[in-house]
Amino acid sequence: MAEETRGKVTTRMGLYTSILVGFALLAVIGYLVMIRVKPTVVRPVLGEETRAEVAALEGRLMDHVRVLGGTIGERNLHRPHALRAAEEYIRQVWSGQGLTVREERYEVAGQQCLNLLVEQKGARQPDKIVLVGAHYDSVFGSPGANDNATGVALLLEMSRILKQEPLSRTVRFVAFVNEEPPYFMSEQMGSRVHARQARERGEDIVAMLSLETLGYYSNAPGSQQYPFPFGAFYPRTGNFLAVVGNLPSRGLVVDFLRHFMAAGDFPAEGVATFPWIPGINWSDHWSFWKEGYPAIMLTDTAPFRYPEYHSSHDLPDRVTGPEFARAGHGIIQAIRRIATAP
Repeated sequence: MAEETRGKVTTRMGLYTSILVGFALLAVIGYLVMIRVKPTVVRPVLGEETRAEVAALEGRLMDHVRVLGGTIGERNLHRPHALRAAEEYIRQVWSGQGLTVREERYEVAGQQCLNLLVEQKGARQPDKIVLVGAHYDSVFGSPGANDNATGVALLLEMSRILKQEPLSRTVRFVAFVNEEPPYFMSEQMGSRVHARQARERGEDIVAMLSLETLGYYSNAPGSQQYPFPFGAFYPRTGNFLAVVGNLPSRGLVVDFLRHFMAAGDFPAEGVATFPWIPGINWSDHWSFWKEGYPAIMLTDTAPFRYPEYHSSHDLPDRVTGPEFARAGHGIIQAIRRIATAP
C-alpha cells in the first residue's frame, strides 16, 4: 500500500512538473513574440507651442466625433441614410481641404457601398504608398463615437496637417465602409475590397496603418484587460496607445513606435504576434495582411479597455479628448516620418 501511495504521489508530481514546464514554455514563447520596444531616444518635453497645437487638435478632433458619433449616430447598411450622411461629411471635409476625393464603389445585397479616398503624392518615391485607413460605419445599435468616429476624425485631421508637409512617399487616406459585422472579415468588407484591388494593380503599399477606436484612456488601476497571455507582460492601466501587428509586420511596429516615442511623451506599447490571438486582427489591417502587405493597427484596445464598446452608450462624451489629442499628435508625427523615410 505504501508503495502504491508513493507511486501516486510521484505521478502527481510529474504531472504538476509537466504543467509548470508547459506554462513556462508558453511564457517564454509569449515573451519572444511580443514587442515592447523602448528605444534609446530622448523623449521630448512638450513646449508651449506644441501644447497649444495639441489643444487645438483636440477641439477639431472632437468636433468631428460629435458630428459622426452624435449628430449622425449609428451608421451602417441597416441605416443607409445615416451612412450616406457620414459619407457626405467626410467628402465635404476633404473637399474643403482642397483634396480631390475619389470613390471606390461596390455592391452588397443590392445596396451601393462606398470607400472614399484622397492622396498626397510623394515627391521622390511616388510609387511607394503609405496607406492610412479608418472605417466610418458603426456596429448595429451603436452611435460609434469611439468605434470608429475617433479613427475617422484623426484621418481627417491628419490629411489636413500633412497636406502642408513635403513627403517623399505617397500617402493615401481611405475611409472604409463595412468593417463591422455582419461584413467583418468577409470579402464585402470595404478594406478587403481596396486591399484586393491594390494587389491586382500591383501597388507597392509599404505600410498600412489602421486607425481603430482611439479615444478612451484611463489611469485607473486594473482598467486594462488582455487575452491570454498578454497580461503577464503588459501594463494593467489603460493609459497607452497600442500598436498591433502580425509577425511579418514586426519591422513596421518597431519603426512606428520609435517615431511615435520621438515625437511626444504619450505612453505606447507594441506587439507583433500570431493573428489568431483574440483582438490582434480585429480591424481593417487584417485585409492587408491577406494580401501580404505590412500593416498595423493603432488602437486604445477597444473591448479590452473601453466599457461602452459596441453599445448604445458609445457616445462623444465618453471619449477622453485630451488624451485622444495627445495620442493623435504622436500618430500624425510618426506617420509623417514614415512617409518622409529615405
